[in-house]
Amino acid sequence: MTETKEQRLAREIYENVGGMGNVEKIIHCMTRVRLTIADYSKVNIEGLKAVDGVLGVVEDETLQVVLGPGIVNKVANLMVHEAGVKLGENFPKSAGHKDAGRSNREMAEAKAAEVKAREKAKHKSNGFKRALKSISNIFVPLIPAFVGAGIIGGVAAIFQNIMAADSSALSQNWVSVITTLNIIKNGLYLYLVIYVGINSANEFGATPGLGGVIGAVTMLTGMDPKNPLPNIFNGDALSPLQGGIIGVIFAVWILALVEKRLHKIVPNAVDIIVTPTIALLVIGLFTIFIVMPVAGAVSGALVGSITWVLKVGGAFSGFILGLFFLPMVMFGLHQILTPIHIEMINKTGMTPLLPILAMAGAGQVGAAIALWIRCRKNKKLVQLIKGALPVGIMGIGEPLIYGVTLPLGRPFITACIGGGIGGAVIAGIGNIGAIAIGTSGIDLIPLIAHGRWLGYIAGLVAGYIGGFVATYFFGIPKDAMKETDADRE
Repeated sequence: MTETKEQRLAREIYENVGGMGNVEKIIHCMTRVRLTIADYSKVNIEGLKAVDGVLGVVEDETLQVVLGPGIVNKVANLMVHEAGVKLGENFPKSAGHKDAGRSNREMAEAKAAEVKAREKAKHKSNGFKRALKSISNIFVPLIPAFVGAGIIGGVAAIFQNIMAADSSALSQNWVSVITTLNIIKNGLYLYLVIYVGINSANEFGATPGLGGVIGAVTMLTGMDPKNPLPNIFNGDALSPLQGGIIGVIFAVWILALVEKRLHKIVPNAVDIIVTPTIALLVIGLFTIFIVMPVAGAVSGALVGSITWVLKVGGAFSGFILGLFFLPMVMFGLHQILTPIHIEMINKTGMTPLLPILAMAGAGQVGAAIALWIRCRKNKKLVQLIKGALPVGIMGIGEPLIYGVTLPLGRPFITACIGGGIGGAVIAGIGNIGAIAIGTSGIDLIPLIAHGRWLGYIAGLVAGYIGGFVATYFFGIPKDAMKETDADRE
């Protein structure tokens, strides 16, 4: 039976990371297979980068193999299926290797190497990095839902705007269509705090169902609007979803601490009854009367500050945000912006940050086109660009970052400049926001609020041109323009 491309990639990734026995866990995001490695000394990074189909490798707390959208989930699922586990589950100790035939000394040395690798990883990490990783783990599984529900909501908004402008433009039957599309969209956004609560519980080690309940508590279901619960700090009425997902994440983190403590002190015979009851009661009260007022004030101040910076700074603020977003992506810092986007959407109906930050991807596209033109003799580079450019235009920039611009150095910097130029145009025009979180590039057009998509397209074009010009004249490494040995073969 012929081996498929996905099967070959799964096999060759395992071969270059030290075998299945050197992998503890696998998850994936939109473009990367993320492997938790037991012993990094067994990993062949250069061999992994050389695998046909691998667009880049990122060494972090997890080893991240960039494959691109679509194929990544197939490869990741093949890899975990071969190990007999699900995505995110720990691999069995026997996966991919047998202790039989190994001497005690060999097993001891293997165990020592495993412990050493884990301790080394702990020392490399810090509280800030762990917090960013947790935020990533909470929201990455929701990204496909954000994209799908956001586009559906964007289509509904377009129809709604057409009817608002001219009631005769569409039949009244379209009201039912719009309502149906909004119901599908609200399946995510109306109950987002519950999904975040469940994912937060998975991340922090609490019971997922309890995390979902704590998220639902912030909806204040059952509260009489005529007799609302008070904010104990200022006497104002509490409002549903006050504090948003920032408050939910914090509350579920506290839930995990309390639940773990209860499991230790509550007798096993009554643990299933006592622990969830006490945990929900204590954390539920804590969430309603402490977390919601405080998190509400924090999120309100955060949204207000960003709005003020964009209003006062204008094009300059947009340039700085667009310029530095790609380095933030490199270090994983962009994940912390997800709850900010959501809070801005909840409070203002749109996030003006997302269209500005999306310009970083436009700078990448412009830089890649310049490299394609100037480096035609480098057939390997051109092939990489051909593979990464279409998805870059659609808003998935990682293949271009890790496969093309970052390895070359200077083009990464000039691509960032292009992103800054696009961001300056978006912020300079002003009042351009997205009604939902989605990928960037042209995919974001249906999500642009209030019909301001022409302004967004102007920013995209500026980002393309900025990235192209900066790279064409200042960002082409001389070595990249030469024909490689592989091209001559």
